[in-house]
Amino acid sequence: MRRILTLSALFLAACTVGQHYERPAIDLPAAWKESAPPYAEDGRWWRIYSDPALDAVVDEALGRNADLLIAVARVDEARALLADARGAQAPVVNANGTALRQRVSQRSATFFPGIPNQYTDYRATLNVSWEVDLFGRLRSNVAAARADLEASAASRDAVRLAVAAEVAKSYFSLRALDEEVDLTRRNVQLREDALGLQHKRFNGGVISEYDLRQLEAEAAAVRAQLPPLERARDAEEAALAVLLGRSPREIYEGQIVRTSHYEESPGPAVLPAGLPSELLLRRPDLVAAERELAAANARIAAARADLFPSISLTGLGGRESAALSNLFTGPAGIYQFAASITQPIFAGGRLEARTEAARARERQALAQYQKAIQSAFGEVRGALAAQARSRESYEAESTRARALGDTLRLARLRYQNGVASQLDVIDAERGLLAAQSARIEALRAYRAAIADLFRALGG
Repeated sequence: MRRILTLSALFLAACTVGQHYERPAIDLPAAWKESAPPYAEDGRWWRIYSDPALDAVVDEALGRNADLLIAVARVDEARALLADARGAQAPVVNANGTALRQRVSQRSATFFPGIPNQYTDYRATLNVSWEVDLFGRLRSNVAAARADLEASAASRDAVRLAVAAEVAKSYFSLRALDEEVDLTRRNVQLREDALGLQHKRFNGGVISEYDLRQLEAEAAAVRAQLPPLERARDAEEAALAVLLGRSPREIYEGQIVRTSHYEESPGPAVLPAGLPSELLLRRPDLVAAERELAAANARIAAARADLFPSISLTGLGGRESAALSNLFTGPAGIYQFAASITQPIFAGGRLEARTEAARARERQALAQYQKAIQSAFGEVRGALAAQARSRESYEAESTRARALGDTLRLARLRYQNGVASQLDVIDAERGLLAAQSARIEALRAYRAAIADLFRALGG
């Protein structure tokens, strides 16, 4: 009866060691109050731009980017650690063979006259050991390792999403710089042509040297805008090549293939509001933070289990003989079986401290998870606003560029009819160049906002 009560108490204690885990409840809005681009079911959200060259560079980055390769290796590491934790639940079997030649001192207490003080011993055994996981320590370690693997996989997906978004933004920055360089070069050529004509007018006495020098200064000012743009374009192309994971030679000598269509409009229309906000909890970094919380919770149970008895079963079977020729004969057989139980009694408070440390790490993981959710919703709200506002900026800059284009046309007509001066035409050209550059930048910002939004939404 006493044995039954003891076993019952042990099993009841085992039931109380495990940690019950549930994902924390979060106060979420019902749905986004603004609109979002179409949701890409396969995760290849960058196809919304309808740019085959972008598709190619994103695919290249997803196959070669260094940060993504590191994240993939971390998943493989976590998978191996999970297999290691699972293996700890299984018995350990080892084959052991020893050959011993020993001489006992004749002056020791273990020497007896008439008994040889030198002997040889050969032994071949199969050893088995197994820890009985009565209190769930090993099971908790497996649960923690599994959660770590899931967190690593989610972190890999987060890196993948971040790489795709950064590639898209860098690609469109490069395209915007291409367009600005081309626009500036065309303006430089127009100014040079106009300046050649004004030189002829100066030589003919139609305009003064003062007017000519002003025109030369304006042409030089436009030329001065070109080198910084070309420098920025080269730097952006090099940065994108690094992001794609290219080799040093390719970074230095290669080029990024990109679309060269100019005067484009923004992408497709957005969908109406109503996307459930709970979808955001599928964002990879939030999944990773939640899985890290689950792992921390499981490690509390593992730490608590160290306070309870550990039970081990060991055994061996094999052969032992003083002569190698007799090692595998019938009388040489040996076996051993043992069961041991160890109950910690005093460890200077270390076991309790480990449990408290595990609980503190769980609180840290919970705070990190909550902070990650707060940041995620803040990013989505900011990205939704940026998407809407950047589109409005693009439309306003496009209207401005069209109006200044008409202004330049009228200024040229007035100049040809002698109503306005060449400086009026130059002012109109300067305003149109600034408006066209601003329109290019607004389109780039809109496309970047789309990438940021998809990244914020988890792809």
